[in-house]
Amino acid sequence: MRRILAGVVLLLAGCAAPPELPPVPRYEASVLQQTRYRAVLVAGDASIPVFDNATDRLAAGLAARGALVPGEPHRLSARPAATRLAGVPLATTDNVLDAIAAMQPASGQGCLVYATAHGVPERGLYLPADPRDPILTPERLDRALAQGCGNAPTVVVLSGCYAGLYLRPPLTRANRVILTAARRDRPSFGCGAGYVFTEFDDCMISAIEASRTVWRETFAAATACVAAREQTQNLTQSEPQAWFGNAVSALALPGRGP
Repeated sequence: MRRILAGVVLLLAGCAAPPELPPVPRYEASVLQQTRYRAVLVAGDASIPVFDNATDRLAAGLAARGALVPGEPHRLSARPAATRLAGVPLATTDNVLDAIAAMQPASGQGCLVYATAHGVPERGLYLPADPRDPILTPERLDRALAQGCGNAPTVVVLSGCYAGLYLRPPLTRANRVILTAARRDRPSFGCGAGYVFTEFDDCMISAIEASRTVWRETFAAATACVAAREQTQNLTQSEPQAWFGNAVSALALPGRGP
């Protein structure tokens, strides 16, 4: 019995280890500037409309600029009307992870994940449609990305309070750009009645819509927008945080903003 238990412990420990990936290829700048994306967009909470508003707007903006692979994006929502009438999968943790794991971009394509929801300190984004397992943890997100995207150029935007906690290994791989709405110890703003979008989502999606350049500069425009709005409203600075993997420093959105 002891041997069996020891084997189970070792098996579980192995499952918990970050997945091993082959070395990231050396991407040419021209490829990174024309990468089109398979996309998963997640509106993680139905309590207020701001999250679905953001994914609605982002889906339209990405399609308008030709940034997506035909047939994209894959959307998930916690809103019952969206899941029932539009056939959008429910934004449970398992459904989100399964959608990411199924992305499988072809050569010359990349992955784009945009998830907007409430955040839980030191845990991750909260997906209440999944009462059994409602937290999108960094470790599980990394596993899904490794399975679904491998070493393809990958952009992950995590919009929620305390989202800076995602900026740590194993998520911070060389082929990834990870953009978060706030420092790991700071809230993000706009999750309330009367808002159309959260402050970060409005600034980030506006920057994506207007972008003519690499993701690093797109994010810089979004953070400047957020800081200006928070200062005007006398709010604590949320200080959005980012990771830019050294293999994808030239990664951009194809197409051109207005």
